[in-house]
Amino acid sequence: MSDQRPGKARPRRGMYLLPSLFTAGNIAAGYFSITQTIEAMGGNAQMHLDWAAIAILFAIPFDALDGRLARMTNTTSEFGKELDSLADVIAFGVAPSLLAFVWGFHFLPQTLNAQLYHHLLQAGVFLSFVFLLCGASRLARFNISHDPQPRNPGRPGRKYFVGMPIPAAAGFLAATVHLCYGIPVATWWISLIWLFLVGLSGFLMVSTWRFWSGKEINFSRSHPFQLLVLVAIVAYILIRFSQVALFTLALLYMFSGIWARAAYSWSRRRRWRSAGLAASDVAEEESKPGPPRFM
Repeated sequence: MSDQRPGKARPRRGMYLLPSLFTAGNIAAGYFSITQTIEAMGGNAQMHLDWAAIAILFAIPFDALDGRLARMTNTTSEFGKELDSLADVIAFGVAPSLLAFVWGFHFLPQTLNAQLYHHLLQAGVFLSFVFLLCGASRLARFNISHDPQPRNPGRPGRKYFVGMPIPAAAGFLAATVHLCYGIPVATWWISLIWLFLVGLSGFLMVSTWRFWSGKEINFSRSHPFQLLVLVAIVAYILIRFSQVALFTLALLYMFSGIWARAAYSWSRRRRWRSAGLAASDVAEEESKPGPPRFM
């Protein structure tokens, strides 16, 4: 008879390395994106900027898989969590903020009005930094919050992200650059739109609005063949129509959070009006602080 006590078997020491390898891949993708963005300023900007965007998009599955693998193999650790956060700052904070500035503002023609040119350049630097700051704040909030609740709660039993996740925000910026094949912005009014989108992405990360997390999806319940076919179809669409497919997914996910917040506000106003509250009472109720939230 064996003297081994029943219970959970401890994972082998080498198993702890597997999630960290995917985290290292996340860091490598972010570093490659940064180097490609820097090289774009020296020549052949379209190719290098497109590669920089693709590298950020490749970092997203690396980030998704390292945590899932750690949970599946029971190898979660404090070191892994800290390393994952640092990797996210590089791949989804520094890399996309630098890409956003270089693609959207660096290549504006200097034949523009000198004052307009400098204002756009300065605004681009500022909002790109704000995106990085919001992303780092979003990660810090995620690390310290145990059961955060969004300002606009969704269906009971479903788990939501409070604020837009930083990989989704970085993915939106990268997918936009990839949609344009990396061709830099050379028109001032497009730079204005880009300013708004970069600022909106940063705001959504630090907001307390709900975003779908997908954590209720359990792939282990699906039949392996059906899952394999589904993965193959999705992979084919993303590879064959990467520009349009990735941008559409990123845009829909971003505006899903905005739509959820707007729909919640509308339904709450309708309930109050049906209850006979005056317009001033509605405004007063909306101005009241909600439950404690992490920033």
